[in-house]
Amino acid sequence: MGMSYRRYLSGERIYGCSTCKTHLATIHSMISRAFNGQHGRAYLFDTVVNILEGEANDRPMTTGNHTVRDIFCCKCGTTLGWKYEKAYEPSQKYKEGKYILERNLLVDVQ
Repeated sequence: MGMSYRRYLSGERIYGCSTCKTHLATIHSMISRAFNGQHGRAYLFDTVVNILEGEANDRPMTTGNHTVRDIFCCKCGTTLGWKYEKAYEPSQKYKEGKYILERNLLVDVQ
């Protein structure tokens, strides 16, 4: 297994892991602030970097059933949120391939 390299983001606002400050996403990849995670408010992002994905599993949520993967910081392993793999409700299809990051697990980096 080779070395893994972390990506460093640039821009006006960068969100990082609250534990180790590894860069995760920029304000420009944020789609919505109107989401809830397992521990409070959460953000929906189009693109997230420096993460590891867990196994896919079906999870009942307030907006219906979804197939999701938990996502973890690639440096420290902190659980950050999840990735939507599949939405079963037609009105929720826009979430497929998108990421939820929990607000209380993020810090502003820069």
